[in-house]
Amino acid sequence: MPKSFVIVDDFLANADEVRNSALSLDYPFPESKTYFPGRNSEKRLLIDGLDQEVSSHVGEPLRPVQGTGHGKFRLSLEGDQGEGNIHIDPQCHWSGILYLSRPEDCQGGTDFFRHKPTNTDCAPITPDQLKAANLQSFQDIYNEIVIPHSNDSSKWERTMRIPMRYNRLILLRPWFWHAAGPGFGHDLTTGRLVYLMFYVNGTQLI
Repeated sequence: MPKSFVIVDDFLANADEVRNSALSLDYPFPESKTYFPGRNSEKRLLIDGLDQEVSSHVGEPLRPVQGTGHGKFRLSLEGDQGEGNIHIDPQCHWSGILYLSRPEDCQGGTDFFRHKPTNTDCAPITPDQLKAANLQSFQDIYNEIVIPHSNDSSKWERTMRIPMRYNRLILLRPWFWHAAGPGFGHDLTTGRLVYLMFYVNGTQLI
């Protein structure tokens, strides 16, 4: 039976240490507006044994996707805005989000949606699903759904929220329509802080 979501609470034995490492990093402001609200840490933190642990939870061998934000922290503060909102994560088989905001600051979480015009809760990933969604190619997912509808709330119905909780890991299939909750806090200590992961199946090419 295929898995779509995995939630693991109290994931890291050294979560406080990892959070403190995140607080020591720089989060440079981009030169231009980014697609998603907030900004990534300049440096990555590769956690020993993480790939093997995540692989055991999803039941398949995984390897990080190069050229992504894998291993970086993301900070989103109150009022941060980007070009997009609801989206999918391309070129990976699993996305991971580890919540690292302090318990007293945690709010919102990760939201999932149904796209009303196509009546789908995830992007089509097979030719038959493309046809059912009246799309001609996989590029049409972006041209006809993600780009024009990402910020249009009338095109979406929220179906689920996985609430934020300190040291909670969420693993999700990246083709589900999803979005981060709004940023909060006014600085690195109080803001929405997460650790990002993007994986492919280690035995497959994408």
